[in-house]
Amino acid sequence: MVRVLIPSQLTSYTDGATRIEAAGATVDAVLRDLDRRFPGLRFRVVDEQDRIRKHMRLFIGQDETRSVARALTEADELLIFGALSGG
Repeated sequence: MVRVLIPSQLTSYTDGATRIEAAGATVDAVLRDLDRRFPGLRFRVVDEQDRIRKHMRLFIGQDETRSVARALTEADELLIFGALSGG
């Protein structure tokens, strides 16, 4: 299982959970596993063309990824960050 850090703007989908474990060998598989349990979550991170939305940032450890095809291991931690707006 991959540990996933959920940003505060998406915790309404996860019943308030900010850290969740999910199964999958790629970023996409992990997001799909999360979406099965928390419907609508994946669509907030990935668009209809399976691209990570412009306002979202995904990191595997300290390395940013812009590809949902990126491979993961069970030792990885996937961090999801969303841009904040305002001024």
